[in-house]
Amino acid sequence: MGRIVVLAEKPSVGRDIARVLNCKTRGEGCLIGDPYTVTWAVGHLVTLAEPDEMDEKLKKWSFETLPILPESIPLKVISATKKQFSIVKKLINDKETDSLICATDAGREGELIFRYIYEKAGCKKPFSRLWISSMTDEAITEGFRSIRPGSDYEGLYASAQCRSQADWLVGMNASRAFTLKYDTLLSVGRVQTPTLAILVKRRKEIENFKPEGFCTLTADFGDYKGIWFDEKLDPDTHLKEKQEADRIAAEVKGKSAVVEQAETNRRKELPPQLFDLTSLQREANKLLGFTADKTLKLAQSLYEKHKALTYPRTDSRYLPPDMIPRVAQTMKLLPESYQKLVPGAMPGGKIPVTKRTIDASKVTDHHAILPTAKRVNPAEFSEDERQLYDLVARRMLAAFYPACEYDATKVITRAGDHRFRTTGRQVLVNGWHDVPVLENPPRTRKSVRKDDEEEGALPPLQVGDTRTVRDTAVREDMTKPPPPHTDASLLASMETAGRDLDDEELARQMKGSGIGTPATRAAIIERLLQVGYAQRRGKTLQATDKGVGLIEIMPQEIASPEMTGKWELALHEITDGKQDAARFMAGIRKMSAFLVDYARNEAKAIQFPEDPKRKSYKRGGRNTAGSGSIIEGTVCPLCGKGQMRESPRAFNCTEEKCSCTLWKDCLTRGGGPAVDARLLKLLLEKRQLKGSTGTLMLQEGNILFFPNGSEVPSVKRSLIYQKK
Repeated sequence: MGRIVVLAEKPSVGRDIARVLNCKTRGEGCLIGDPYTVTWAVGHLVTLAEPDEMDEKLKKWSFETLPILPESIPLKVISATKKQFSIVKKLINDKETDSLICATDAGREGELIFRYIYEKAGCKKPFSRLWISSMTDEAITEGFRSIRPGSDYEGLYASAQCRSQADWLVGMNASRAFTLKYDTLLSVGRVQTPTLAILVKRRKEIENFKPEGFCTLTADFGDYKGIWFDEKLDPDTHLKEKQEADRIAAEVKGKSAVVEQAETNRRKELPPQLFDLTSLQREANKLLGFTADKTLKLAQSLYEKHKALTYPRTDSRYLPPDMIPRVAQTMKLLPESYQKLVPGAMPGGKIPVTKRTIDASKVTDHHAILPTAKRVNPAEFSEDERQLYDLVARRMLAAFYPACEYDATKVITRAGDHRFRTTGRQVLVNGWHDVPVLENPPRTRKSVRKDDEEEGALPPLQVGDTRTVRDTAVREDMTKPPPPHTDASLLASMETAGRDLDDEELARQMKGSGIGTPATRAAIIERLLQVGYAQRRGKTLQATDKGVGLIEIMPQEIASPEMTGKWELALHEITDGKQDAARFMAGIRKMSAFLVDYARNEAKAIQFPEDPKRKSYKRGGRNTAGSGSIIEGTVCPLCGKGQMRESPRAFNCTEEKCSCTLWKDCLTRGGGPAVDARLLKLLLEKRQLKGSTGTLMLQEGNILFFPNGSEVPSVKRSLIYQKK
């Protein structure tokens, strides 16, 4: 039997595989055994060539050389890892090597890494594919027992190659064209631009939001309360005028009331589903404050280094039936702190089987993320790794617990001509709620249900029962804008191509046509931050002025999340052999040419904020994207003479001698809002503003933020900027 070369994606993975295959002899960039030699890439060793590497004329950016649409895009060796490529090339082409095993990550990007190396090395040897879902020795051994022919993955490679070339064609052509048009370095991407469009849309919704006052009226019937409602209104509990609310309150107070409707229904709250990568990133962001990128890196470390989690870059939340014994074994091997929760997930010592967790038709390349069937010691993890492992372990347990069962009661009580609604909930079976989401849940205020309508268990009430309205309470409030995106909400929008879908089933149906893949979404978000199109403010993600400007000049064809979602669906269909790769690429070439033509002839004239990193793209004139623009109708709160002017990071007075400066992020570290032009204008007019998180106050040359329920400001900033 001749030599078999196994190519892993990373050195650490290569060493794990070599240990299982008993390859102990060290070679240069490899580990040698009999008959296997294990070598590795360092991520990508080969990539697509740059335009100027194909043709010297393309080094200079000009419209005359656009669009760039080569028949084929050549590959090049990445210079930083050239030495390792040479080692791999020599090993796989060696005359003693009979065949290869592709052991790169079991997914689209892993397939691309292997195939590009194979092609650039000019290798013609037959190869097989290792496909595993965890890095435990048992999983690697089982993977080698069920090795599959490389030809089984031709669709996956075609899809990966289309993704790679599509991003190159759109990115190279659009980035050059729009940079030339606006004399500002602009990065345009097939996936990053529609993601940015989601952030820009939310920023504009917040900026254009006009708050409206409303009141709610609550009646106290002694042993329960009810909220006034009228089905003709939307929302049905909101009264526009306080005068009207006070009038109704006076009408019903002290009056007799009768129960018109009282019904109780038994309901079930199903347990949460297992995690795929995107849902894990969303949950870790909401509960632990981790960014999407941080969660992916931690999960990858728990998978590769600690062998504690199964393959994280999965888009499935289900398990195949043959995983049931493995899950039972995993639960029994969980660390001691979880063992008290295991019996509830294995009633009678067996894993309960439901379509909500076990469904082979909904498992494609990889199943849901689970702890591995391996004893681990969380004390050996970093604190962040331990917290993420804890999240996954508890979700696995909760997913197999019974549903939470409760009685939901709805009561309508009439007092005169007015009706009041009361909803109650009495838990009968706690079910999966017996599994705390985190080991040490953070202390937060108890969540308030909509309009404070829902109470606990209600007294036994029947139609015709009477009560007296003992008291009434009118509460004034303001409608609130949609919240800024966080990693969690942006990931949800990317998964459903920009659609706000609360319905779990609809969201599942959209999975194949979202923006990017679970493996790439975190990198897309980080890319937007890196190129200055988005910024983090506390836990939120917000589009910058530059990002807003980019979306303003982009045609809908590239900025549309739905269009990118259709492309992603097409890539999935190429993987499954349902769509022709050549047809997909023809559409991408057409789109690339269209973007160049649009930038040259149709894109509207705007000027971008000056990019400090790119002095060569400096332009004169006033910046219409907002930097340096005067906020009409404002008066400086310090000197009382000048107006307030906005720059990318702050507001200051137009009077040359006035030192009034207000930084836009001056309140965010104290839990306050980022200050924008609309908020500043309102604050200057009213001197005090109450919002969803607290109260802003302008007082004696200072701006103060009082969180809700606090009489002490969490942050106080002087409007006078002192130069150090």
